[in-house]
Order: sequence, then C-alpha cells, then structure tokens
Amino acid sequence: MYLNDQLTALTRSAPFIRLGRIFQLGPTYFVYPGATHTRAAHSVGVYHLARRLIRVLAERGADGWISPQGVRSFLAAALLHDLGHFPYTHSLKELPLESHESLTARLILSPEMKNLVGLCDADPYMTAAIVDTHLPIQNDRETAFYRRLLSGVLDPDKLDYLNRDARYCGVPYGNQDVDFTFSRLIPHQERGIDIDSRLIANVEAVLFSKYLMYRSVYWHHSVRSATAMIKKSLHGALNVGLLVPEDLYDLDDQGLFALLASQDHPCVLPALAVRSGAFFNSIADLPYDEGIHKRLENLEERQNMETLLRESLNRRLDIHMGEYDLIIDLPENVSFETGLFIADQNINFSSSSTVFKDDTMKSFIRSLRVVRVFVAEPWQEALESSSQTLDLLRKEGI
Repeated sequence: MYLNDQLTALTRSAPFIRLGRIFQLGPTYFVYPGATHTRAAHSVGVYHLARRLIRVLAERGADGWISPQGVRSFLAAALLHDLGHFPYTHSLKELPLESHESLTARLILSPEMKNLVGLCDADPYMTAAIVDTHLPIQNDRETAFYRRLLSGVLDPDKLDYLNRDARYCGVPYGNQDVDFTFSRLIPHQERGIDIDSRLIANVEAVLFSKYLMYRSVYWHHSVRSATAMIKKSLHGALNVGLLVPEDLYDLDDQGLFALLASQDHPCVLPALAVRSGAFFNSIADLPYDEGIHKRLENLEERQNMETLLRESLNRRLDIHMGEYDLIIDLPENVSFETGLFIADQNINFSSSSTVFKDDTMKSFIRSLRVVRVFVAEPWQEALESSSQTLDLLRKEGI
C-alpha cells in the first residue's frame, strides 16, 4: 500500500493513532478470537482500494471531470473516513450522539488536521464534505461524484471490511473478488459508477456476503448481547447525567471502559461485565413481526417494556432483578443497497436477471432482525426454567 510522506503524516496524527486503539468489530473477538483488527488498519485498506478505484475510473473516462486536487481530496477522505469513530459507534445510533461522519468532518476541519490535509495538496473542506454528506457542496458535481464512490454498493469501505472482517474472523463468507470487480466498472459523472452485466454475480456475492456476515458475525447472539449491554450502560449514564455526549467522542476502547469504571452507579455494571466477558444470556428470541418491531423501534417504548417485563417477572417468580439486569434488544435497520445501473443492458440492477429483488432484500432484513431478551447471569436459570417469560411477552403484545 503506497502512501507518500504527506499522507503518512495523516496516519501519524493523534486522531488517526486513536483509531489503532479501537477494535473494528468491538467485542466480536470474544466469539472470533482473531477479530482484533483495528479501525486504523481498515482505514488504510479503504485508502488503498480507493486509490486503485480512482485510477481505474480515470483510465475509463472519469479524467474528463475529476481534478488533481479533487482526487487527492478523495484519497484523503478515504483514509480519514472513520476519524470520528468512537467505541461502539454503530451500535449507539439510537442515543442522542453525533454521527461519526459529522465528527469526522469536524476533525478534518480542525486546525491540526486541516493543515495536514492541505499539505497533501487536498482541499480540507472537500475532504470533509465527501465524508459528511450533510455539508453543503453548492452544486459541486465533482464532490458529489466522490461521495457516490465512497458510499455505495461497491464502495472501497464495504469491499475492505467484508474481506478484512472475514479474514480475521476466520470465516469464508466475506471474501470478494476485488480485481474482477474493478475490471468491470464504468465511471458515470452523476451515478458514480455503472457496471456491465458480467458483474451481476459479483454484486450478488457482495449482497449475500453482507447478509452472511451479519447473520454469523456482526449480529451473532453473543455480539448482540455485548453491544446491547454497552448501549444500556451508556444510555443510563447519559440519562442520569453521569456523562455528556462529548465525554465519549475522543475515547478508544480502553478509555471507554476506564471512564465507565470510574462512575459509581449501577448503570455501568453491564458494560463492566462486557469487559470481563460475562455477557447476558438470551431467554427469549422473537422472529420478525412488523407490528412488534415498529413498536420497539421507539427506544422509550422499549425501555418501558423492559421495566414492565422485569417487574412482572420479579413479582411472579419472587426474584429481584435490578433496573439494568434485563435488556430487550432490537437490531437496528440495515441497508442492502442495490442502486446500480447496468450499462450494457440499460436497466437498473434490481430489474436485471439477478435473484436479489426488493422482496429478497426485505426477507434478508426480516430474518436478521431477531428481537432478544437478555438477562444477567444470576437470573438465567430461574427464567429459562419458567414458561412465564414468553407468556408475559405475548400478553404485553410482544
């Protein structure tokens, strides 16, 4: 992977070095011990694929609308696209926190990083705007083109994390043929990239790999337990005023656990249990139901249901679960993008010969979004031996 001295300086900056202390897959190493790769390694990988991608597209006609400074800005954006990540970012989207894209843009435009990006002969604002699509670009078609390259069906981010995560987890699901994929791409100024029909199978491989990685790795039941526990602790800490959002944004993995360990409140106990590998156990799994999921997508409603279920179980079984001993986990909505255009057939991907139609994508999402009720270990035996848990869930409309 080639980086010149100026790009290398970006990787030596304090915000980037922090990414080397954040696991790409959070607590997944408890399930897949090899999954200790970092967001810094992933970021360099995304830069490498972005460099290969833009070279291919320039050779095939994109040189008619891209500029040298724009290309450098795109490569800087690829390298820095995760700069605003803090631990467990993707699992905390329901909490009142800024998006990692917004935090990334802010860091890129901070004095230190702005100077370093400028020394790469890149435009710091364009670099930030490629990452954070909420920044205005005033009809700048070149920046819009780079945004579509960095975030899409076949973007460098996805191609890197699917391959990298599969490799370090030791599973076969995520491996992608990047060389052939790049060989069949066609630049388009408005859409970013088009493909020809020979790439349909590769797009299908990306979509199915993403599904299998979610099913087997990203949303493995133990990983869901750990991330739900972290979210429960952080939501509690924010609600009771132990923390404010700004306390989290500059942390790495160990810093997060150290911060929570310094707080004297029961809300931090689930997160500290994660640090010790003592995950909550699932006592009920509920498949997709549109009404139930819509109801539980409201975080406040989900908390109310947790309270109701916990109090009912305590009363009926004569036990004493605490406020942070039971969690209802609903996986967030995940997107399976299919927005590609097949140039030689003059049709959209979803209208082609692919089996991955809209209904298939919806079926993928439904099968992944399993609602689980997790409880702390001391209560597992009493609850697993009781049929009342599911009875109560049904009674309350869950």
